[in-house]
Amino acid sequence: MTLLSRVLSRCARATGFLVQSVAIAYCVVEFGGDLVICSGSSMEPTIASNDILLTEHISVHMNRIRRGDIVIAKCPNNPRQYICKRVVGVHGDQLISGLFVQRIPKGHVWLEGDNKENSTDSRAYGPVPLGLVRGRAVCRLYPYRNARLFRDNTLSQ
Repeated sequence: MTLLSRVLSRCARATGFLVQSVAIAYCVVEFGGDLVICSGSSMEPTIASNDILLTEHISVHMNRIRRGDIVIAKCPNNPRQYICKRVVGVHGDQLISGLFVQRIPKGHVWLEGDNKENSTDSRAYGPVPLGLVRGRAVCRLYPYRNARLFRDNTLSQ
């Protein structure tokens, strides 16, 4: 085997390893979960600005988003921005929004911030398509002194 063929063989193996690693990382983030840094006060006191959450995406892909879950979704008004909100209503629910009764259509959820006085949410933009929901919050990792699991649709103490 010549030097050139050995170098090319090693480059091919390294490239193959890199492609596999990138594919695995993509699948973990797309279908497994990721870390999210929250900003804003719309979810206070449950989640504060700069809290870091671990999210999972399996519930979204399996259509297992439930009332009470905290989710990360693309903002319906600005698809470049992500929002962190609580699921208040799911398909078939009827909610009173202002003076109107709002029925949640199939394939949609109603999202609201815990800090209702300081939250732009479904009360402003209506039901959110499930296709915009990216993941479900599993736990708060940071700040460490406030690390908590989100269990049974509530924050465990």
